Amino acid sequence: MEYTTAPLEVPLDGRVSVPGDKSLSHRAVLFAAMAEGKSELSGILDSQDVGATIAAVGNIGAEVDVSPTCDGSLDVSVGGWGSAGPSSPYGPLDCGNSGTTARLLLGILAGWEIEVTLTGDRSLSSRPMRRVLEPLSSMGARFVSDSGTLPITVHGSELMPIVYETSVASAQVKTAILLAGLRAAGRTSVREPAQSRDHTERLLPAFGVPVGRDQALNSCWVDGPATLKSASVRVPGDPSSAAFITAAAVLIPGSDVTVTGIALNPTRTAYIDVMKRMGADILAKPDGVHGTEPVGSLHVRHANRLRAATVTADQIPSLVDEIPVLALVAALAEGVSRFEGVGELRVKESDRLTAIVDGLKRLGARASAEEDTLLVEGPSALRGARLDSLGDHRLAMCWALAGLVAREPVTVEGFEAIDVSYPRFLDDLASLGMPHT
Repeated sequence: MEYTTAPLEVPLDGRVSVPGDKSLSHRAVLFAAMAEGKSELSGILDSQDVGATIAAVGNIGAEVDVSPTCDGSLDVSVGGWGSAGPSSPYGPLDCGNSGTTARLLLGILAGWEIEVTLTGDRSLSSRPMRRVLEPLSSMGARFVSDSGTLPITVHGSELMPIVYETSVASAQVKTAILLAGLRAAGRTSVREPAQSRDHTERLLPAFGVPVGRDQALNSCWVDGPATLKSASVRVPGDPSSAAFITAAAVLIPGSDVTVTGIALNPTRTAYIDVMKRMGADILAKPDGVHGTEPVGSLHVRHANRLRAATVTADQIPSLVDEIPVLALVAALAEGVSRFEGVGELRVKESDRLTAIVDGLKRLGARASAEEDTLLVEGPSALRGARLDSLGDHRLAMCWALAGLVAREPVTVEGFEAIDVSYPRFLDDLASLGMPHT
């Protein structure tokens, strides 16, 4: 599917709520499936990625009832397998394009004596899984994979606790190890080189499992064996989805937008701080805590002048998904913006680092990559272009935004990739004043 956006001649104005957080939606469904009893989940993101998780847990023994709501989210009732454990599926579990589904399932299944094969689409099947397989193997699980990528067959078994130091800050790796640790007798601990998203540490206690934390050392741990208990969870709006609306309001003259009901978890909002350092007019207003996450709104107004910023490697884990849209903002800012330690972008849904550089250059911006550093020099007068999303939802939305602030229209090939995380992206922009064609 192709989609073309044209320069927007009117400001964006109004209030909008973005869909439920993707990371939290995955975890809520997975933890509910592991739990004893029936959990009631609301605000679950209705997207292809989360749909893969819902289908997977249903195929291995969870009783799942899904009800669409008037706001576009899902109410999901999940009867978990609890201490009985998951059941063997009739065939492979298709994780689609979802790395979260695959990596977290590897951790969940590792401690049960069943055999399950995980598959995925072409993109997911090229993404690295050894970073999860290695620690889980050291705990006692066995995996069969030709090259450390999907398809992977899990041969679960009795597990031993470990103390593991990760080479990269990854919430998915950390979570997979912690979930496996719930089946091991003793303490399983994970230490990261930098702080990654902490949704797992916040959400597991809501399901009755304490999580120890030493934030100074970027470490956390669980004591097993432990069985989750059912819970009621409401998922707030996704700050990563809000980043695209925020960037649009910052870049389009006269815009004044409020994004409501989003998670203001500090491990997810570093992009706001970066945009503010670049001169963006953004006010975050906390509204309290919904369940386990701080929640609030963002009031965003157009910035008349933007300046370059440097993002250091230790900040990247908290904004890695927002780098494409931050790079677009940087292309319109004065000076050279540096994004250091962004090598992880090469193993996302696409080689995002190369794609960002190539896309910005085709738009007439000045960008380059030096090893694991992204450089963007601005300000640039963006021109029209035809760009391929490469099946990457965040690139699809980024290039669509570029068309709103360029001199000529931008056509995005493979625009349907937005269904992975933000299916109503165009509808939300239209509600703020963008013509919807």
